[in-house]
Amino acid sequence: MAIRRFESNGRYSNVVEHNGVLYLTGQLCSNPAGDVKQQTREILEKTEALLEKYGSDKHHILSAQIYLKDINMFKEMNSVWDAWVSQDNEPARLCVEAALASPAFLVEISFTAAVIK
Repeated sequence: MAIRRFESNGRYSNVVEHNGVLYLTGQLCSNPAGDVKQQTREILEKTEALLEKYGSDKHHILSAQIYLKDINMFKEMNSVWDAWVSQDNEPARLCVEAALASPAFLVEISFTAAVIK
């Protein structure tokens, strides 16, 4: 089985495909000036575009790993997540508090999805 890597930069690949599964690296927002809701919205929009580009969609997400700078932001992040997630297709998910790459980032999300196209 071939492993295909996309959007690589010498350190990591933004997307890896293997055996009909897409693995997306941790997604961050482009503009970390906003609150956790804004950052989550941007990450989810970016993720939808990546999934579409590489042959999947949000209805075929298998798992998501969510990292919050402060677990007290859980409810705010979930308000955006719950409005976005595909009902009856909810992925396996974890959410933990973690130090992120920069103090300005409040949330980072990594995804695994089935290829459908």
